[in-house]
Amino acid sequence: MLAVGLCVLVLCLALSLALGSRPLPLSTVLDALFGGGHGRDADVVTGLRVPRTIIGLVVGAALGVAGAVAQGVTRNPLASPTTLGVNAGASFAVVTAIYALHLTRPVEYVWFAVAGAAVAAIAAQAMARQSGDLDPTRLALGGTVLAAVLTSWTSALMLASRRTLDEARFWLAGSLAGRGLEVLTPVLPLIVLGLALAFAVTPALNTLALGDETAHALGVPVTRIRVLGGLAVVLLAAAAVAVAGPVAFVGLAAPHLVRLVLGTDHRWLLPGCLIVGPVLLLAADVLGRVVVRPSELEVGIVTAFLGAPLLAVLARKAAR
Repeated sequence: MLAVGLCVLVLCLALSLALGSRPLPLSTVLDALFGGGHGRDADVVTGLRVPRTIIGLVVGAALGVAGAVAQGVTRNPLASPTTLGVNAGASFAVVTAIYALHLTRPVEYVWFAVAGAAVAAIAAQAMARQSGDLDPTRLALGGTVLAAVLTSWTSALMLASRRTLDEARFWLAGSLAGRGLEVLTPVLPLIVLGLALAFAVTPALNTLALGDETAHALGVPVTRIRVLGGLAVVLLAAAAVAVAGPVAFVGLAAPHLVRLVLGTDHRWLLPGCLIVGPVLLLAADVLGRVVVRPSELEVGIVTAFLGAPLLAVLARKAAR
């Protein structure tokens, strides 16, 4: 099944390189990549679509794994960087930096995204504590409330400054367009560290699913695993937000789709999310390019439009 997923990912990569405001034949794409092609079409492929596709691949993988780890450490199927308020915290910190410090590039505000995501994650977990234990339901509710509050503060900052509005509104929609590969340079170390931490805690997440008391009895350091897992989620989500803006629902949907095929074992779940996350993000980006051609919809708008019904279905399932 992972091999099938890789084939689907390769198809999405090909579509991302070939489709846009002006579709290109696959032969033209291959010639631009490997044949040293020249001309306008080759420049479009190598200068615009290749960076966009690589960024979608990296950001999708980060969001997919972050969602799987978030659901594992909280034992909550509705957990994701979005529903836990991590994306909103990173967005608020970045817009604050743009407003107060006149920052304009991801390399400048990536650390603000990390700090905002970390503070939001800690606040959400603090609100979910009940007699020292982490209540998964309270965590989802607390994260949703926190995200709503931070989003309203972010909107207030943008309305207070026309410059901030012009600088941040395109980024806040969540987009892969208009970004070169240089935006990945400052965040790649964070993504690599986040992925390493995520896979390091993978075996313990299976035990943690049995409950805190059982995990303690089996010798799992529950607090340490939650801290390391939470740190992985913060690093991955903050890096993704710094590059592409707050893209919603990829981190929520990818783990659920992988579970339908591979089951609940995190040793298979995380590698599956490494594949399915980019598939979802690239497919949404391609869809956004073709539905209103020659214009396009930002990928964050497409994922929100498609992901909202999924969240409603999962909420009803969790209630039952």
